Amino acid sequence: MDERGWDECDFIFVSGDAYVDHPSFAAALLCRVLESSGFRVGIIPQPVWKDPMSFSVLGKPRLGFLVGAGNMDSMVAHYTAAKRLRSDDAYSPGGKSGCRPNCATLVYVEGIRRAYKDTAVIIGGIEASLRRFAHYDYWSDTVRRSILLDSKADILIYGMGEKPLLQVARRLASGEEIAGIRDERGTCVRVHGKNALYQWKDLNFLPGYETVKNKDDSSLRAYSEHFMMQKKNSDPLSAKPLAEENDGDRWVVQNPPSLPLTAEEMDRLYELPFTRKAHPMYEKTGGIPALKEVSFSLVSSRGCFGGCSFCAITNHQGRAVTGRSRESLLRETRRILSQQNNNRVLKTGMEEKFKGYIHDVGGPTANFFRPACDKQKRGGFCTDRECLYPSPCPKLKADHRPYLEALRALREIPGIKKVFIRSGVRFDFIQYDKKHGSEFLETLCRHHVSGQLKTAPEHVSANVLDAMGKSGSCCYERFRKDFTAVNRKLNLKQYLLPYFISSHPGAGIKEAEELARYLKKTGFTPEQTQEFYPTPGTLSTVMFYTGIDPRTMKPIYAARGGRERRIQRELLKNKSNHLSDDGCCS
Repeated sequence: MDERGWDECDFIFVSGDAYVDHPSFAAALLCRVLESSGFRVGIIPQPVWKDPMSFSVLGKPRLGFLVGAGNMDSMVAHYTAAKRLRSDDAYSPGGKSGCRPNCATLVYVEGIRRAYKDTAVIIGGIEASLRRFAHYDYWSDTVRRSILLDSKADILIYGMGEKPLLQVARRLASGEEIAGIRDERGTCVRVHGKNALYQWKDLNFLPGYETVKNKDDSSLRAYSEHFMMQKKNSDPLSAKPLAEENDGDRWVVQNPPSLPLTAEEMDRLYELPFTRKAHPMYEKTGGIPALKEVSFSLVSSRGCFGGCSFCAITNHQGRAVTGRSRESLLRETRRILSQQNNNRVLKTGMEEKFKGYIHDVGGPTANFFRPACDKQKRGGFCTDRECLYPSPCPKLKADHRPYLEALRALREIPGIKKVFIRSGVRFDFIQYDKKHGSEFLETLCRHHVSGQLKTAPEHVSANVLDAMGKSGSCCYERFRKDFTAVNRKLNLKQYLLPYFISSHPGAGIKEAEELARYLKKTGFTPEQTQEFYPTPGTLSTVMFYTGIDPRTMKPIYAARGGRERRIQRELLKNKSNHLSDDGCCS
């Protein structure tokens, strides 16, 4: 601030992550956006939340505080699916755990309010976004109120926040009071009294918090309906405002989602002047482990039309995919070459010298590089069906050609030795591309795999895959054979690294045995496994909590007991004595 001649910041961003100036880190991305529009922005990364002074080290901001728990939900960052405390945190200096509190958004806002009672506070990020309405909290096994009410923040920005944040910032800078900003897309606001709702047109009412908070049958059914109303009202082109009543006649109102960034806006965003480095203050603490994996990666797309029930990306980034232009990816790669060649090597996770390897070119799903259909090109998507499940939509345009062209151009840049794809690919989407699918698979194996390719079949049981919103196991078997055949043709020894989930709703011991028998038959012991983790904002979490499939409102089995979840986990890892040689559970 002294070097720039600032006597105050316009905004101060309080983040649950260490400060890394890289486009994969939310604080850097949003603050660079504000900076590019002329705002003076300070960052307080991982404040010592028990000390009120830690929130005042940069003084009081002119326009307000921005609060985000970090790239990960703070509870997920702290606890495993078995609710055991994690021993490390990749987004903290040296991977040290305990640098952020539980429920970080709530704690940070409380600290800011203690230091400055009358300042504007805007919350956002993955933690706030997925808790914008009443939500099931796995760690307390209760339904909690909207985080906007519990935190007493002024505005909640949900989803990918660049557009709404910039709009709110400009309105504050023009002299508007934070209390008067009620109609911005991509935001949630709190109001008191039903009379205050008349300023919104075409308002849709969700079941109230008092209706969904209990565990009786009617409340569980109402909670399922509550989630589906949000899902069916998520298309930016047709969405209406949503309102949820809470105790004391308090209301949370969600404005329609922000329109996705266009390809041109994506290009400008990711070409902002990021240093791609962690802050120098972390040099003596071991660097930031999360930076090492993405240091020389390119974000090529946003959004995901995969429709997996257990994934929150749909509820946060949206289903409409936006891909960057090939030219923008080339410019960013050339900037990495010129910017990083002289960096010193630090094996602790600070900066590495660029050696000609691009770690990844991807997004939520690497080969979702362009919109799925014409409607997605306009920023919208269907709310009455999925793009890929239970069968591909007739309007789906599966075309890997633009991605292939971008990858080819990146490989041809002088100084680039290898371009890897590590985001994971959707193998059924490859099969749906009749023109370029085979070419993409061969190109993938020839140029972009580093010995192992991550895939996500998730399970093999038909009813579990149905609950997951995934294609049948025959798709994976076909892909496995095609992958083996291509590697044989190219005389390569490369392997699939499949990812499976245990204890997902729909999976009982019978389904876990079926998966274990499949793994035993194929001789594969998975290294990457996950016990289903019920996190806010996913369809699967609603199934887990309510025992109801919200899509059909019919009962669905969910393993909630610790013993059964442990057995399913052990069966998945082929470490259990519960499966005898004849494939029966003993």
